[in-house]
Amino acid sequence: MLNPRYLADQPEDVGIDPGKLEELLTRVRKEVDDGLLPACQVAIARNGRLAAFETFGDANNGSLFNVFSCTKAISSAAGWLLIQEGLLDVEEKVADIIPEFATNGKEAVTVEQLFTHTAGFPNAPFRATDWFDQDKRLQRFASWRLDWEPGSRYEYHPTSSMWVLAEIIERRSDVFFAVFVRERIIEPLGLSNLFVGCPDAEHSRIKPVIHVGEPMTEADWAELGLPVPPVTEVTPEALQSFNETEMRRVPVPGGGGIMTAADLALFYQALLNDGRLDDGPQIWTPETLTYALEVRHDLPDAAGVPAHRALGLVIAGDKQRNQRGFGHTNSEHAFGHGGAGGQIAWADPVTGISLGYCTNGHDANAIRQARRGVGISSRAAACALG
Repeated sequence: MLNPRYLADQPEDVGIDPGKLEELLTRVRKEVDDGLLPACQVAIARNGRLAAFETFGDANNGSLFNVFSCTKAISSAAGWLLIQEGLLDVEEKVADIIPEFATNGKEAVTVEQLFTHTAGFPNAPFRATDWFDQDKRLQRFASWRLDWEPGSRYEYHPTSSMWVLAEIIERRSDVFFAVFVRERIIEPLGLSNLFVGCPDAEHSRIKPVIHVGEPMTEADWAELGLPVPPVTEVTPEALQSFNETEMRRVPVPGGGGIMTAADLALFYQALLNDGRLDDGPQIWTPETLTYALEVRHDLPDAAGVPAHRALGLVIAGDKQRNQRGFGHTNSEHAFGHGGAGGQIAWADPVTGISLGYCTNGHDANAIRQARRGVGISSRAAACALG
């Protein structure tokens, strides 16, 4: 369960305004009270401790949630450790590390392009349960083809590039990916409710993915002057597959993290506080964090918004930061990565605040879901005292 040393006695103890915190919590619980979401969980932290950790609906503070692509921050941060130790260079060709990958024009793909979604194979298929079979995973890598020249454009890779990064971590560390994440990040930080590859004994705590609401039509998108989002592997069926035992066991590096909102917020506190929590061991050096959180490109996404991508994370940037998953009141230096279904995770070095928000209710109305994220993030980012 949650280590009590990470929970502040009062919000003011870590510089959080209790009145603004109450506004945040009221906003968080709105969709549960309205009957849209079955459950949600939120945590806000500052100065290495939680100012609040609350759960609403059919769940409790011991419940675990699938955070989907929020997992990319954890997997990427595992890769940063190899860079920190001189075991990996982002300019390296992936094929020089994984020779089996060097097919169908992929010889030019670099490690940095894996992190930044510019590698050119966003929709490459991979059966998650094949991860435990080395031959099958390498056969998948070899079969993949490029959709466009690596480095020439940005298109979000929901899972494909992170599978390759996990393979690189295993080859350069000689440690299984899930074990590496657990031993090098989760256990040293004391995040006992954070799993990448969830043990069977914890499955009863996981809230099942439930889809709610009605999807938007082409006319709805046209009325907003926005393009219809492209169809990707992130389908309702794919997300609901994580309700199955065998899927929960797989350490899906691009989207399989299972945790509490508290552990998610505390993970980001470590990224804010020189790579450590409280008086625990230093995981990442300040130099590593500065390097990893440097914007690598501003290529546009499908909506024409500059992606503002660092090594695996998104940097808030300019006034379009709300379209990158941040609130209006975050600073331009905030960084994070959201997840399918409206999961939220970010940290802001200007205020020292980090936020974790999880729900098992995945709203089919993408705009309503996005507005919820902006509303929650904007209120959370404004919670600092003074």
